[in-house]
Amino acid sequence: MTEDGLTERIVAEARSWIGTPYRHQAALKGVGCDCLGLVRGVWGALYGQEPEAPGAYQPGWVEPPDQERLRDAARRHMREIPLEERQVGDVLMFRWRDYLPAKHIGIATSPDTMVHAHEGASVTEVALGLWQTRLVYAFRFPTIEDTA
Repeated sequence: MTEDGLTERIVAEARSWIGTPYRHQAALKGVGCDCLGLVRGVWGALYGQEPEAPGAYQPGWVEPPDQERLRDAARRHMREIPLEERQVGDVLMFRWRDYLPAKHIGIATSPDTMVHAHEGASVTEVALGLWQTRLVYAFRFPTIEDTA
């Protein structure tokens, strides 16, 4: 599958999760997910089995400041790209404060919007708005051929 076709599938799959209630550490479309669960669910729809189990993680932004577990996991399975080169279908990663690790992710659906899950709400498509000021990393899903 070409990267163009993959991008369309990523966005369509991410949007198919809209309305899924927020549930910490869950990844079940229509039942519950958190932001990582959304990306895990999209990965599963595209490639099948996840490349690794995420392990336990804290809700919210409470993590040791010197650990970038989410970023490090993304680097193992996706291609990190410069922020200025991000495109539709890319995974966007955010940090709430400069001294905190990146702990939130979403999937770009246009240059100015993303689908994401956050506590107290369901999966939704939103304008990047304020989130853009907290954007610190961007990752591209691998092509289907790269995961074979």
